[in-house]
Amino acid sequence: MTDGALFAKSDEELVEHYGSPLYVYDLERATAALDDLTGSLPEGTVVYFSFKANPHPEIARALRTSGAPLCRAEISSTGELAAALAAGFDPADILYTGPGKTAGEVESAIDKGVHAFSVESPGDLRRVGRAAAERGTTADCLLRVNAAGAGAATSIRMTGAPSQFGFDGETLPDLMDELRSVPGTRLSGMHLFSLSNAKDEDALVTEFRHTIAAAAEVRDATGLDPALLDIGGGFASPYLRPGTRPVYSGLRAALEDTLDAHFPDWRQGSPRVACESGRYLTGDCGRLVCTVTNVKESRGSTFAVLDAGINTLGGMSGLGRLLPVSVGLDTGTPEDASTETGGWTTANLVGPLCTPGDLLGRNVSVPALRPGDVVTIPNAGAYGMTASLLMFLGRPAPTEVITRGDEVVSASRIHFTRIYE
Repeated sequence: MTDGALFAKSDEELVEHYGSPLYVYDLERATAALDDLTGSLPEGTVVYFSFKANPHPEIARALRTSGAPLCRAEISSTGELAAALAAGFDPADILYTGPGKTAGEVESAIDKGVHAFSVESPGDLRRVGRAAAERGTTADCLLRVNAAGAGAATSIRMTGAPSQFGFDGETLPDLMDELRSVPGTRLSGMHLFSLSNAKDEDALVTEFRHTIAAAAEVRDATGLDPALLDIGGGFASPYLRPGTRPVYSGLRAALEDTLDAHFPDWRQGSPRVACESGRYLTGDCGRLVCTVTNVKESRGSTFAVLDAGINTLGGMSGLGRLLPVSVGLDTGTPEDASTETGGWTTANLVGPLCTPGDLLGRNVSVPALRPGDVVTIPNAGAYGMTASLLMFLGRPAPTEVITRGDEVVSASRIHFTRIYE
């Protein structure tokens, strides 16, 4: 449903109009993040928007039409493909990734015009090739490389260990004859993705330098001269707690120097360089607005029960599974508290589910909460609802409200009952 006449002056007004809980996504913040990211990367870098972070078509459409012509879609399922097409992305520019692509999924993607795939193993390559050959076409395939070693420490490592992701880099020289002979495929480049959510710019630069050097080693050892070099992501954004998305002032120069050293023709487009981002582009565009349903004391601890729990708010992004969150409230900070509001205290924030695992935050600093209070969890635009346990207990999904500044653009909600009809 749309409600373009409504102007969202406060989260309380949104809850009154749309109910609780609800996600609110601001398109202006998403496009600002894309501007910051493209400004931090070498000129001409393709930015793949990773739909896994937040596949809402309105957000994806805003990124696609933001004026950044090199923003394309990276997907890992036919559901994400449907969202990308709904957002208007050209299927010829979509990159299909993931270690578990089924034959049916590949066939469906090719039928819809997708021809670029990141492949993780010989079997994955053959599966893509078979589908392409049966349709009289050729798929452009990036070899995903699981490089040995790492450039920086991070909470989520995606390379350097035994993994379902990618070809072990040291095995590729012996595999190349086999890989080059798969009908229906063209080996068009490399895909390396080594970390997520780098702790700071130095760590991000160190990892990208390692990634680019590893790609050059694979090129030299295999003779695969990539037309497209996807060096992954790792761009950070605060998650479910107050904070500001970083701007990487030194990243462009560091990447340019490293690419000059290892791929001297990259400025002429050989290879074309690409990065991926989901968390950075959508993380701070969203917030989760929910309502306190009950406050209780138990053996010296305060529990604030919210109408949103792990069924609504993803816990996998950290990946500590369930991360402690900090609630940002319209009432400000402890320094702003007055005796009239009851001051600030600590409480365990829990959801409405019938499991002790429905814990959103332990001993979180909050104002003295009462039933009916509206609270806001910030920086929930990435890995929020799409990383949550939506089906658990069958509770209604939260409404997703799209805004552009103060104006509400649309509001919609997934209805699980359709699954059983």
